[in-house]
Amino acid sequence: MLINDDRPPLLVDISEDDLLALSPEVLDTLLRDHTTGRNIFWATHDYEVLGQEYGYHSEILPRLITGDNGMVIRPRVMKSKERQTDRAKDMAEVFTPSWVCNAQNNLIDEAWFGRKDVFNVEDELAHTWTPTPDKIEFPVGKTWKDYVRATRMEMTCGEAPYLVSRYDATTGVPIALTERIGLLDRKLRVVSENVDNSGEWLEWAQVAYKNIYGYEWQGDNLLLARESLLWTFIEYYQAKFYKAPLMKSINYIAYIISWNLWQMDGMKGVIPGSCRHGVKERIQTLFGEEEQLIHCTGCQQEDIRRHNGTYCLIRDWGNKDPKTGENNRKIRFIDLIK
Repeated sequence: MLINDDRPPLLVDISEDDLLALSPEVLDTLLRDHTTGRNIFWATHDYEVLGQEYGYHSEILPRLITGDNGMVIRPRVMKSKERQTDRAKDMAEVFTPSWVCNAQNNLIDEAWFGRKDVFNVEDELAHTWTPTPDKIEFPVGKTWKDYVRATRMEMTCGEAPYLVSRYDATTGVPIALTERIGLLDRKLRVVSENVDNSGEWLEWAQVAYKNIYGYEWQGDNLLLARESLLWTFIEYYQAKFYKAPLMKSINYIAYIISWNLWQMDGMKGVIPGSCRHGVKERIQTLFGEEEQLIHCTGCQQEDIRRHNGTYCLIRDWGNKDPKTGENNRKIRFIDLIK
């Protein structure tokens, strides 16, 4: 739960009951799939023993993961070793240790800054790192605002260990705020180092969130990732201002997250399992209703632009829709691929 006059405890597993108590709207938003207009769905057979509503294609509803069902979704590190092995076999689910995430994220920043050891110094033998103590300095021609605006994405993000590092996804060990290494963590550190006014801080935190993206197949992982990004916002705000952010700010960050982390088959650019391939469907013809075998050209030819499934939409924040004139236009993710 939020603590209004202190910093929140560091929780590896964020309780959906806590989110529901915080705001039913927040939990509803974190479960939303903006492409389909419904909720994200399980997209795994792991929960089917719990009943029909936990089936592969069933939506994840608040009542299925709260109350008596509050312990249904757990981070990977809290799942049994057998379940972890099964998911690794079935879905190639392999999570990366935080020291590896840090090393790879450091390479991204080394290229952006033109120098090494910007946010921390690695001990490659001990697999640890030491945060740099001083305020981040920016190269000539670049500012902290440019860094916050720089777009980053984690593909097949799982619980999003490259974006936020509240805990090590392989050990479950919590990571202190000052030692975090995620791509979003770094943006929020920069915002906190350069902004002291809470209103301006919120503005730039929103910019940071609008420039962090990720997609994931399995609905439980996606919800865990979304929850971690939301809780990260609360933790950084409280660390900076020693109070909880207003609910309207939390709701808006949740809304951004629900667009920027989405459920997708990364090989096809569509909602997982939405292609109609090798299935019989009844269609209306000139001679009446007939049953035909439907094939997906994209699946047959491995052509990402020719699938008959539901292509995923994302927000292009700040850019106008040429048709409606509104900001934050919706675009298909595959249209970003050249």
